[in-house]
Amino acid sequence: MTIPSVLVVDDDAPIRRMLRRTLEAAGYAVELAADGGAGLTAVERASPDLIVLDVGMPGLDGLAVCRRVRERGLATPVLLLTARDALVDRVAGLDAGADDYLVKPFETEELLARVRALLRRGRPPETMLSLGDLQLDLTTRTVTRAGQAISLSMREADLLELLLLHPRRVVTREQAIAQIWQGNAHDNVVDRYVSNLRRKLGEPSLIDTVRGVGFVLGR
Repeated sequence: MTIPSVLVVDDDAPIRRMLRRTLEAAGYAVELAADGGAGLTAVERASPDLIVLDVGMPGLDGLAVCRRVRERGLATPVLLLTARDALVDRVAGLDAGADDYLVKPFETEELLARVRALLRRGRPPETMLSLGDLQLDLTTRTVTRAGQAISLSMREADLLELLLLHPRRVVTREQAIAQIWQGNAHDNVVDRYVSNLRRKLGEPSLIDTVRGVGFVLGR
């Protein structure tokens, strides 16, 4: 399973850095562009899964970038960021080809929810995640290992899904807190759920702890 990639195009350096931190903590691969021209170049070179695009940039603004993306026949989801909340501005953004519209300032939880929703669009749904003899059915949320059913709570299943989406890669506590608890949890909560999950999945253990950082499934 590849990590979804997000291209952030914004001329405001602090906002770019904030978006990178937020999106990377949530498990996305992030590329930055400081203006519309660089954004278009990055779209052609990297083919991101999602574009987060500021409207109010000098030169080639976000609406122009969005139009050019669509003129090139690309269906990449586009989330516009803007300080303008008038109806005419929202209509202009959608008419330019954007898929969604988020007004600044915004809460990171809403940004991440909109990113997740856009990434689900137009993509065939995954129905099964697996690693070795471990399987998670995303439709029924049932888990089996070596053919034996394992009963997990909703949070435990969500945590296992996150780990299975990043096999043999470190999932940080910050990622887990952002994606599963929407930022409303502490490290010890994550540790407790990982411990429960490790116990329920049985031996040999599939989850390793990377001290001070996070966890790896199937190292």
